[in-house]
Amino acid sequence: MTDLFDVLTTLSGHARPLILGGFLVFLRVGAAVSVLPVFGESSLPQRLRLAVALAFTAVVAPAVLPPGGIADLMVLAFVTETVIGLILGLALRFMVFALEMAGMMIAQSTSLAQLFGGAAGEPQPVMGNVLVLAALALAAAAGLHVRLAELFILSYRAFPAGGLPLAADAVEWGLAQTAQATTLAFSLAAPFVAGAFLYNLALGFINRALPQLAVSFIGAPALTLGSLALFALAAPVLLSVWLAAFDQMLANPLAPAP
Repeated sequence: MTDLFDVLTTLSGHARPLILGGFLVFLRVGAAVSVLPVFGESSLPQRLRLAVALAFTAVVAPAVLPPGGIADLMVLAFVTETVIGLILGLALRFMVFALEMAGMMIAQSTSLAQLFGGAAGEPQPVMGNVLVLAALALAAAAGLHVRLAELFILSYRAFPAGGLPLAADAVEWGLAQTAQATTLAFSLAAPFVAGAFLYNLALGFINRALPQLAVSFIGAPALTLGSLALFALAAPVLLSVWLAAFDQMLANPLAPAP
């Protein structure tokens, strides 16, 4: 029994650099997975998200660690790797924020803001739920897991282990991504906002010409029907535009917004 303990102690000593290296990779990958689209959704159980983070760590670690692992783990790495992981995850989460903002603007423009809201982890209109769920399904079907593994591996070229981006650069990048997400949201919601404007303009002319007619009772069902028809026609186009922007973000999440 003593010989067995000696062997296990020797093996654990040899495996220590690999364990430390794997933990260093897990800090970055785990922080990113906690906010990533699809894999970091609040509706997923925490154990499943932990399993996803461990799976990505097992894929990324052999590609980025030196053959012998690392000899020691600096305390600063707990902060730097977590911050870098959060930056990578938030870069992609901004694209989901754009869809949620677009869904809210569409719902407000079409007077459907409260219809079946709250089906997701956070309360939002039904059109936002449909767009977000469909977009996440498209991203997953397009090989998101493979692209994320590539992103994690290539991130060590931009941010070597233990390095930390400058605060000024991080703030500038965050502002640029916020502006880009807002612009994308307005672009996706533009057909519905324009349609609602024309509807209200026409309703005002009719009400001015026929003040005795209760145009709101006639116009409200027409607005709902027209909005649903427009959403059915425009949703595939909106999702294709979003998926193209998401692919561009995956290719270079740290690039400044155009």
